[in-house]
Parts: sequence; C-alpha cells; structure tokens
Amino acid sequence: MKYFISFFLSFGLLLSVSTTVNAQTTATAVANAEVSTVKSLTVKVTGVGCNTDVRTIRTEVAKLDGVSACEAAKRGAVTRFVVQFDAAVICEEDIYKAVENTPGCKNPNDRPYRVKL
Repeated sequence: MKYFISFFLSFGLLLSVSTTVNAQTTATAVANAEVSTVKSLTVKVTGVGCNTDVRTIRTEVAKLDGVSACEAAKRGAVTRFVVQFDAAVICEEDIYKAVENTPGCKNPNDRPYRVKL
C-alpha cells in the first residue's frame, strides 16, 4: 500500500509538471507566430537582358538587411523575382529601390532596370 500511494503521488507530480511545460511551450509558439513578419513579394523587372543581369539583381537584393531569399521565378521581357523578407526590417519600396539602383552588366554606370508595378 505504501508503494501504491507513492506511485500515485509521483504520477500526479509528473502530470502537473508536464501540463505546465506544455502550456509554456504553446505560449512561446503563439508569441513567436505573432512576432514573425516574413512576407513574400513578387517583383516584376524590365530591362533584364541576360543571365548576368538576373544574377546581379538577385545578389543586390539578397544583400539587403531583412531579405532572406531572392530568386528569379520567370525570365523574359518582364523578369519576375520572388523575394522573402521581414516586413519589420525592410519595406517593399526599399527592395524596389535596390533593384532600380543595381548597375547594368554592360555599363556599370547605367541603371537599366525598372520595377513594373
């Protein structure tokens, strides 16, 4: 009988600790979900003529603080880039400015790229 009571007391203590840990973990997950401001943006760019242009734009945008990824989604007369960014750190206008301030591959003093809104 002594072991039986000890077992139930230990089991009850373990159950209460487990419930508290689960509640704290759930609260932390909810808090992290509210803080996350990661967005995805498709940027349409004109003036892209070659693969070097695509690589240069992708590199310039990826360097920005708050940008986690920049990939060319479709190449053509209007090249589309998909940008993953943290909206709490950087805004869409800053991304557009970075694209338009990227130097051209034929003439580094030229800024041939335009964002199509």
